[in-house]
Amino acid sequence: MISIDPPDNDLEEPGPEAETRAFTIPAALHGERLDRAIAVLVPEFSRSYLQQLLEAGAVRLLGREARKPSAKVRAGDTGEVELRPTPQSQAFQAEDIALDVVFEDEHLLVIDKPAGLVVHPAAGHWSGTLLNGLLGRDRQAAGLPRAGIVHRLDKDTSGLMVVARTRSAMDRLVAMIAARDVTRQYIALAHRPWQGGDQRRVEAPIGRDPRNRLRMAVVDPARHPGKPAATQFTLLQQAEAGCLVRATLETGRTHQIRVHMAHIGHPLLGDSLYGGNAGAGLPRQALHAFHLAFPHPVTGEPLSLRSPPPADLRDAMLAWGLRYNEPEWLTSQPPAAA
Repeated sequence: MISIDPPDNDLEEPGPEAETRAFTIPAALHGERLDRAIAVLVPEFSRSYLQQLLEAGAVRLLGREARKPSAKVRAGDTGEVELRPTPQSQAFQAEDIALDVVFEDEHLLVIDKPAGLVVHPAAGHWSGTLLNGLLGRDRQAAGLPRAGIVHRLDKDTSGLMVVARTRSAMDRLVAMIAARDVTRQYIALAHRPWQGGDQRRVEAPIGRDPRNRLRMAVVDPARHPGKPAATQFTLLQQAEAGCLVRATLETGRTHQIRVHMAHIGHPLLGDSLYGGNAGAGLPRQALHAFHLAFPHPVTGEPLSLRSPPPADLRDAMLAWGLRYNEPEWLTSQPPAAA
């Protein structure tokens, strides 16, 4: 599940590695918008990148800084573009980041990700990510798409993730996740006591929230783009303030557990994006990937790994009067998928 951040178009300040490209507006572009003219004159770079250069003041026209994309250009106008490196262009760099590896062999490793660690470089987080740490830890990760990352956790979700170390293992893991051969189970603290039976399967398509592009939502596919999504929920414990549930993913949509829990009236503790309130001393959404099980993609050996909840989540459970009893979380099996 992928974190969604607001756009960030900041460019780095000019440095010795920047290249200045001079240009002259030809007759064919007379009267054209500045941004479109530059896209024609510097075709090897994307329009979004050139737009960022305009906004950053890296384009000069007739000796003056030009920031207005809609400005009209005239035949014979001269200018220059300073092709500065962007955060995106420098995102896939190796960094020395401590990673908690709970399983490793020549084909794959399993990471216990802490809350606060972004998985993949994106707007606002072009460095300091799990991907940067994987590149710094293992040279062969540079030869794999996304450094071997086959699924994600939100920035503020903690817990287990499997990462491939070879292309064959990566292809197999991707196929296994699509075929639902990988069990991914989470524990979550949610607002309001649980109503109804202890087990509940939620099948509701998820897409971008049409009213807020930074959120996902349960949508009507006839009206808004969305993908099928299904989550199995099992009540583990009740409290006056809310409930502790186990969530088992059948699909892996962005923010799936958070969206489905909010949809059924139980937003996660601390999940302000989906209606949850802060409480119990927890500074993030109360979601932890505690169990990961799958056959080894190369040897076929069954693997089953568990991660106890981190201290902040355990303290929140205690604040709500809930018991920490991890083995019990696995004993009540979810209903079979339809």
